[in-house]
Amino acid sequence: MELSTLLGLVAGFGALLAAVFMEGGSPAELVGPSAAVIVFGGTIGAAFISFPLKRVLAVPKLIANSFKAYKAESVAIIELIVTLADKARREGLLALEQDAKDVKDDFLRRGLMLVVDGVDPSQVRSILETETNLMAQRHEQGAAVLQAMGGYAPTMGIIGTVMGLVNVLGRLSDPSHLGESIAVAFLATFYGIMSANLLWLPIAGKLRAKSHEEVEMRNLMMEGVLALQAGENPRIVREKLSAFLAPKERAKAEGGAKETKA
Repeated sequence: MELSTLLGLVAGFGALLAAVFMEGGSPAELVGPSAAVIVFGGTIGAAFISFPLKRVLAVPKLIANSFKAYKAESVAIIELIVTLADKARREGLLALEQDAKDVKDDFLRRGLMLVVDGVDPSQVRSILETETNLMAQRHEQGAAVLQAMGGYAPTMGIIGTVMGLVNVLGRLSDPSHLGESIAVAFLATFYGIMSANLLWLPIAGKLRAKSHEEVEMRNLMMEGVLALQAGENPRIVREKLSAFLAPKERAKAEGGAKETKA
């Protein structure tokens, strides 16, 4: 589970509630059904107008994905590719067929099978790059819907506030409830800004970050597969792929390689 998403939501909404209590208010004062209907209903309606039905209906799934952690096991992937590169140099690429079938990651398995089948290196790169680019485009399309909703929500909040104020001005003959009515009207603006900056925009950013991590991992796999196909020395393969790692991960990978040799 992606704890940062959960922690962010708890911290964000917790800060809002804490501020209400510090001002001597009550969370019940932030409840406004009509404002919520205008903001969330209007935001979703605007999304349906802007994007194809299929992409908008995928929003719940996208939100759920922001809570799922992407396990980028870079060090383990590098060790696997280096081991396969060593075996390929000793026994040939055809000896990797069973090993390739046993690889759990679909992208890496397909890349290895292309190599085992003798596909030209330029075609292997083209196929893997195309698949990676299309995946990134799909991810961006989903994030774009949430990004747009983050833009619509504050505007819908302003619309709700204007509607509320119009209703207030129509009841000036009853000043006893004037303050309460104005407060309810401004709840729409609150909902719009809050939902944009604590839900739609942050989740879109999280999905883009996760997509970037997955693209980097696929690039690592692609370079490893091509280096393996070229028959490069396993030590060179390790050095080439270690460039994808952060310094701390690189030190860990080098430590594991030394233990293996020992």
